[in-house]
Amino acid sequence: MKEKKWRIAYYQGGNSYAYYPYLAAVVKGLIDLGWIERIELPIIVDKDPKKLWSWLGQNIKSPYIEFPIDAFFNANWSNTTRIEVVNTILERLNKKKDIDLIIAMGTWAGKDLANNKHNTPTMVMSSTDPKNSGIIESNEDSGQDHLFARVDPNRWERQVRIFYNTIGFKKLGIAYEDSPLGKTYAAIDVIESLAKEKNFQIVRCFTKDDIPDKEQAGQSVVKCFENLAPQVDAIYVVIQQGVNSTTIPKLVSIANRYRIPTFSQQGSDEVKAGLLMSIAREGGFAPVGRFLAVSMAKILNGAKPRELNQIFEEAPTIALNLKTAEIIGLYLKAEILAAADEIYQDITIPTSN
Repeated sequence: MKEKKWRIAYYQGGNSYAYYPYLAAVVKGLIDLGWIERIELPIIVDKDPKKLWSWLGQNIKSPYIEFPIDAFFNANWSNTTRIEVVNTILERLNKKKDIDLIIAMGTWAGKDLANNKHNTPTMVMSSTDPKNSGIIESNEDSGQDHLFARVDPNRWERQVRIFYNTIGFKKLGIAYEDSPLGKTYAAIDVIESLAKEKNFQIVRCFTKDDIPDKEQAGQSVVKCFENLAPQVDAIYVVIQQGVNSTTIPKLVSIANRYRIPTFSQQGSDEVKAGLLMSIAREGGFAPVGRFLAVSMAKILNGAKPRELNQIFEEAPTIALNLKTAEIIGLYLKAEILAAADEIYQDITIPTSN
């Protein structure tokens, strides 16, 4: 074991729903492995990763690792800020050299650090599709010795197949940003392939996502729902910053008014808030958090990130909102109800995110 503590850094392109629970789950995994003394993490209502990071830097006790408060970086979904932040990170990694491993949270961060401009061990987490977004060479090989990116290769296909098998739609609506990253986030390649296989039509509407103005992003999604709802018989609700606690009640209202079944790409939190269904995470973020914590421990103990297994597939469990099904007049077959692991009887207004 090395004499000095390993110092961890963190970089995200901007705030997103999954970043906080991912970070918290990894820390809990490190606690379970004995790398951090047992401690209860705080309840942070707005789930801001920066607040959690600051708390970690001040409160955890460990003979092995530390989370320097000044090693948290956020581009706030601004391309201008992104360039400045990445330059700052690279200068610190290459010149100051006081960081032993950096967490790249999300696709923006993964793309910014998946290069030969540094050689600091980098763990990419919560990226929608690391392979198709160009972060890694393949699901089995990151392509660079210092790089590791967790992947779940068939997650989006599992989602759309379950949605199709439940609803049997002929026209699937999808709102996403018309950009290379936007298409990756929305798993467009997967949906187009399934559309050919199952013979359904994709009806598209383009939103604004990777922008600093969260309100503008939200308005673009609401506008797309209003445009799509009269044209389609189902909507696949893509992860993007415009789908949030402010807009979800509006999106649910629009879909329910037109009696349109919806599927949340994000997960059961949005089903609880009124979208019809999703695939839930069995055990929440704990299983993937432990997988990432184990991987981090191996890296800090000398393993090359590239040598580690990147694939971690989560067990598919279905989340359903029965109140939404009632409102849109959808009859759910007994086998669908029997397969559901999370069932919500009412629509709950989401808390801030």
